Amino acid sequence: MSRIRIIGGAWRRRMLEVADVPGLRPSGDAVRETLFNWLGQDLTGQSCLDVFAGSGALGLEAASRGAARVTLLESHPKVLAQLERNYAALHNVPVAGVVEIVRTDALKWLTVPARRYDVVFLDPPFNAGWFERLAGLVEAALAPQGLVYAEAEFPVQNLGNLRSIKQGRSGHVYYQLLSRELP
Repeated sequence: MSRIRIIGGAWRRRMLEVADVPGLRPSGDAVRETLFNWLGQDLTGQSCLDVFAGSGALGLEAASRGAARVTLLESHPKVLAQLERNYAALHNVPVAGVVEIVRTDALKWLTVPARRYDVVFLDPPFNAGWFERLAGLVEAALAPQGLVYAEAEFPVQNLGNLRSIKQGRSGHVYYQLLSRELP
C-alpha cells in the first residue's frame, strides 16, 4: 500500500493510504499543487464533487482548504473502505466543510439534476471512455460559474460546452481546468 499527503489547509501534511487496486493512480503532489494554485488556495464556501474519488486526494484536499461541501463518489468496495478509513483518520482535525462519501456509480449520481457544484473533479480510470459518457452530465451538475478539473491520458480541450482554460502535463497524465464558454 502506498501513501500520499495532503498538501494544504487544515489537514496539511496528513497522509492518506492508497488502496492497492489496479488502475488507481492518485494525482501527484505537483499536479495537485498546480490545480489548487489555479483554483485559489482557499475554497471557503465552495461545493466540490470528486466523481471518481479513489484515494480521496482531490476532494479531501478541497475540504482541507475550506470547501463548504465535498461529495466523494466511489464504487469499488476496497477503494471505498480505504477512503472511509482515510477520512476517519483526518476527522479528528476539524474543518469547516462537510464531507460526504457515497458508494455509487458516477453515471447514476450525475443524473440527479438538483445537485450543483462549484468545482467538479473528474479523474476517471484511463482508457475506459468515461469522458464521452459523462460530458453532458458533468456540465449539468456544474454551478453557472463552476469549473471542472479533468485528468486524463489525453488532452481534454472540451467537454460538451466546457472549454479548457488552463492545462498541463506530468509524464503520461494530462490535466486541465475547464469552464463554460462565455457568450
